[in-house]
Amino acid sequence: MVRGGIRGGRPMRGPMRPPFKKTFVPRHPFDLTLADVVFPKVSPAVDDAALTAALLKRNQDLSPTPAEQTSVGNLVSKVQAVLDNLIVAPGDFDKCQLEEVRQVGSFKKGTMLTGNNVADIVVIMKSVPTKEACEELGKKVENDLKNSMKTEVLTKADKIVTTHHDRGFDIFNSQAKVRILITTIPPNMRKSEPNMFPEAKVMHGHLAAIRHTRWFEENAHHSSIKVLIRILKDLTKRFEAFSPLSPWMLDLMAHLTIMNNPSRQALPINLAFRRVFQLLSAGLFLPGSAGITDPCEPGHNRVHTAMTLEEQDSCCMTAQTLLRVLAHGGYKQILGIEGNSNIVKEMSVWNGVVVSPLERVYEKPADKKDGDGDEDMETVENDNVMDEDSADQ
Repeated sequence: MVRGGIRGGRPMRGPMRPPFKKTFVPRHPFDLTLADVVFPKVSPAVDDAALTAALLKRNQDLSPTPAEQTSVGNLVSKVQAVLDNLIVAPGDFDKCQLEEVRQVGSFKKGTMLTGNNVADIVVIMKSVPTKEACEELGKKVENDLKNSMKTEVLTKADKIVTTHHDRGFDIFNSQAKVRILITTIPPNMRKSEPNMFPEAKVMHGHLAAIRHTRWFEENAHHSSIKVLIRILKDLTKRFEAFSPLSPWMLDLMAHLTIMNNPSRQALPINLAFRRVFQLLSAGLFLPGSAGITDPCEPGHNRVHTAMTLEEQDSCCMTAQTLLRVLAHGGYKQILGIEGNSNIVKEMSVWNGVVVSPLERVYEKPADKKDGDGDEDMETVENDNVMDEDSADQ
C-alpha cells in the first residue's frame, strides 16, 4: 500500500499541504529625497530663502520667552529637589516608597511651546501605587515645597496649589505647572491589585515616556529637529486632520525627515518641512505602509497604527492638499502667518492655479457579524503608543 493512502483513485505522494496564507508585507512609500540620485532634477532648485526665513520666524514666535522658561525651570528644580530628597531621606513618610524620578516631555526635550508652561516628571514607586498613596505623596510634596520656600520673598503669584487627576497630580502657581505622572517598577505591573492607581495601561505609558525622552536625548538633539517639532505641533493644533498625531509621532517624523537621507547630514529646515508633506502625501501613515518603526518598543511596531483608518485617510488627504498649496507658494497660510486653516476645506487660487480640497477615500464598512472573518490587519496591530507629552494635548 502506498504511504498516504488513496485520493481520487490515485496514490498520494505525501501529506496534504495547508492552504496558502498571504503574508502581510508593509511597503515603504516613495521618498523623493532618498530617490534623488535616480530622479535628477531637470530644472534649477527653487529659491527657498523666503520659506526658510518664515520657518525660523514662526519657530521664534512659538518658542517660550525667557521669562516662561525661567518660571518653569525654577518650579521644576524645586519639585525635583523635594522628590529626590524623598528617595534619599524619606523620614517618617511611609505611605509609599520612591524608586526613581525622571523628567520627560517637551520641557525636558527643549520643544515646549509658548503659553504652555507645563513640565512633566515621572515618579516611579517601589510599592504598588494606590489612589491614597498618590494623594498623600501630593500633600507631602506640597508641604515640603512650601517649607523650602519660607526663606524666599514670595508674592501671591508664587502660591503653590496641588490638584489630583487620573495620572497623578499637578503642582502649579500662576506662572508654571509641574505635572507628576505616577508609575511603578515593572514587577508590580504583573500584580492584579484591585486598588492600583493609576491604571496599568497609563503607568506603562509613563514608563514609555522615560524611554522616549532617553532616545530623544541620544538621537534627536539637533537644533533643526527641535525647530521642526515646534512647527509640526502648531500644525496639529491648527489642522484638525493632524490632531491624532501624538507628540511622539511628531518627534519621530521630525527626526526621520531631517536625518534619514543619503548624506546622513541634517537637511535644511526648508527641505525637511517640504519632505514632511511629501511623505504623508505618499502614504507614510496609511495601511500597508512601513511607516515609522517605534525605536523604543519591541516587535517592529509601527507608530501610525495607533490611529484609526479614518484618521489615517484624513491625515493623508490633508497633507496632499497642503502639499499642492505649498508647491504654489502658499507657505504663509500653512504656517498660520496669513489666512487660516480653511485652505484644506475650501477651494483656493495660487497664481492662477486652483487647488481644490480632496475627498475621503476610506469608507467604513458595515459592522460584521461575529465569526465573519478576521479583523483588518491595521486594526489588529497595536503598537501601544502612549503620549508622554500630556502638556501638549
